[in-house]
Amino acid sequence: MTRERALKKIIRARAAKTGERYTTARRHVLAAMAVPTPPRPPAVPSDRRSPISDAKIVEKTGHGLDHWFVVLDRFGGPAKGHTALARHLYDDHHVPGWHAQGITTAYERARGVRVVNQRCDGEFEVSVSKVLPGTVTTVIKAFTSAPVRKQWIEGVDPDLAAALTAAVKDKRSKGFVVRPDGLGRFRFKWGATTVQFYLQPKPGSKVSFVVTHMKLLDAGAVEKSRRAWKQVLGAVAQVAKT
Repeated sequence: MTRERALKKIIRARAAKTGERYTTARRHVLAAMAVPTPPRPPAVPSDRRSPISDAKIVEKTGHGLDHWFVVLDRFGGPAKGHTALARHLYDDHHVPGWHAQGITTAYERARGVRVVNQRCDGEFEVSVSKVLPGTVTTVIKAFTSAPVRKQWIEGVDPDLAAALTAAVKDKRSKGFVVRPDGLGRFRFKWGATTVQFYLQPKPGSKVSFVVTHMKLLDAGAVEKSRRAWKQVLGAVAQVAKT
């Protein structure tokens, strides 16, 4: 039986059952058979909001963010949770792991589940980075040596200055840890938040310094932290030049 003949048979059966005219029954049958069109996803977030550019996603996957947003909508949307969404892209659509994470984060922001600087667990964090002159050792000294620290710390946020000073002087702390490959790390508590320093040596006697401030309360705390740490890294850079 051809598709057209099968359709006519279904329409006639409905008309006989409901007493509708053939044209009315046909309209209802076609409406019931129609595949719903998925809602058009919102505009792709700007580069400032998205953790990965649409162009890069197209390059790596062959499709843009709008395509992957529809895929995630059909999979079940934000209710599935971040891990399941990213795993779906990775396992079922063969999207590379890092890009699957980036697409999922962009999707959650576009759907209003997550805002900029908010993690999938709902907590907020911010990272600030700067390339500083000197070596990992000299940069660490700018924090751990009281005379050197005094040259820059008095001009920064007083609460941050107090927390940082207490952290570097804490005898119970491991302090700055430097691996054999030269990478440095320091982690400390600041109230209910956590601060992590990463130091990486760069060519030309320079150090890439990244500070990540975690477990922040909200977006307002993110911006306050961002300003404070930018001020710190700027002040340390001036001292490191001398």
